[in-house]
Amino acid sequence: MRSIILESDRLILKPLDLTFLSQKYVNWMNDSDVNKFLSSGGDYSLDILKIFLTEVEKKDILFWAILTKNESKHIGNIKIDPVEIKHGLCEYGIMMGDKNEWGKGFAKEASKLVIEYCFKSLNLRKINLGVIESNSRAVKLYEKLGFITEGKLINHVSSNGEYVNVLRMALFNQNYSIK
Repeated sequence: MRSIILESDRLILKPLDLTFLSQKYVNWMNDSDVNKFLSSGGDYSLDILKIFLTEVEKKDILFWAILTKNESKHIGNIKIDPVEIKHGLCEYGIMMGDKNEWGKGFAKEASKLVIEYCFKSLNLRKINLGVIESNSRAVKLYEKLGFITEGKLINHVSSNGEYVNVLRMALFNQNYSIK
């Protein structure tokens, strides 16, 4: 399953590939504000990013670069991986790398595009995600999108030198139908 181009009023989501290799992207991955709640990040270089993007291109996953429509400016990434067609579910993740674009609703707008694609085009019944409990901005976003907390994993991952809780959240497709 490959990503297709998705568009909203202010954004274009394009399949993530080597064309997005840039020092700006490397800088995001090394920025402690950007990668604070990510499982990846820190000690990135152009070579490491090139390897990552090459691997993304080889995989059969849904992974998009988030671009502003007016400037075609790469501001982050969003992915759905894995997709489990048999069970009708998938795993969601997002990274807003460009801090100048934080707080403008782009994460919500990109998320809505991907959620609609998952529910309407792929006919998935459920979207799952994991989020560090103290990442209050992300938790609020997911709640606004309709995600509910299904559980809490206690001291589950290491973040900034300490073990932290991870919330498992889900959004259900109200119009799901078995084909």
